This record gives sequence, structure tokens and C-alpha cells, in this order.
Amino acid sequence: MNTTDIIEIYTEMTPNPESLKFVTNRQILPNFQLDFRTKDLSSGSELAKTLFEIPFVSGVFIANNFVTVSKKSEFEWFEITPELKDSITKFLQSGKKPVEDSLLPKDILQEQKSEAANEDPETKIKDLLDKYVKPAVQMDGGHIEFKSFEHGVVTLSLQGSCSSCPSATLTLKSGIEGLLKRMVPEVEEVIADAY
Repeated sequence: MNTTDIIEIYTEMTPNPESLKFVTNRQILPNFQLDFRTKDLSSGSELAKTLFEIPFVSGVFIANNFVTVSKKSEFEWFEITPELKDSITKFLQSGKKPVEDSLLPKDILQEQKSEAANEDPETKIKDLLDKYVKPAVQMDGGHIEFKSFEHGVVTLSLQGSCSSCPSATLTLKSGIEGLLKRMVPEVEEVIADAY
């Protein structure tokens, strides 16, 4: 497995003590979200069905790059979090579609198709960086700026806390490069601008 295949998942507490947010470096459901409150309602989502197979799961919410899992109250997060992370990671590695197209509104499907068809690679790259990468990086006190896209190579400038962060290379290669390669087939590599 090379670094572009690495799936990173971290958790964030939510205001609801029975729900935990599992954030990943992969896009799961861009521009839309679905809430599965019971196992019976999860038939259109392979990801939700997989999670509902775990006995302590009582709800699954899927959006952008995260899954919020609700648990039954008799379980503690420290007991079940590793199993949930493992289950989500294995699902994402499988390459299966998390949600069937039939559950997505026609305008979202149309938007995804027309975006894919109409935009040149550089525009797609900039849009993905603006929508998904910059907000996450800014929460950590840094900034990523698009510099160029030539011969399959995306060059980015790492600024703020990112410029000297020891994990910046991992984030750049496994997170950003992985996302861009999946969403923009023309991307072969992502590198940092060496000022």
C-alpha cells in the first residue's frame, strides 16, 4: 500500500454525547448528506448497512468527508470507537459506493455529472481545494494556496502552521493527493512549492 492509499480517520465530539463524528481524508458524499435513523432505512447505503451490522450502532449520518455514528446508550465510546474506525476504513478501502445514486436528488447527480464534464482539470482542482482542503487546513492554523498544474503535477504553497508542520508531507501526499487523484484523473502527483 503506498501513501496515497492511506485512509486517515479521526474523531470529533458532537453536542450529542450519544453521537461521534468520524472525519476522513476521503470524500464520501460530496455536496449532500443523508441521515439513516434505523437499520431498516439503510437499504440504499452500503456504508450505513455495514455500520448497522455492528450491534451498538443506532444511527448513521453521512456527509461530505465524515460519518456521524449514534450509539446505544449502554455502550461507552472508548470501547467501540476502534471497531467503528476499522469498519469505516475497510469500507472506504473496498471502493464500494457508499450511497446508491437513487437516493441522491436529480439536481445533485446532474451537478456532479456536469461539473465533471464541463470543468477543465485546473478549475476542478481549485474547487476541490476551496471546498474541502482549505477549511480543514485553516482550522489547524494554516493555509494552502494553489500555485500551478502542469504535466499532471499540482504544486501547492503551504503557509502558516502548515509550512513547518512535521505531518505536512503526510497530509499533502495521503490526504490532498489522494483526494485530487480520485476526483481529477489528470492529477498524477501533488507537491509543495519549495519557495
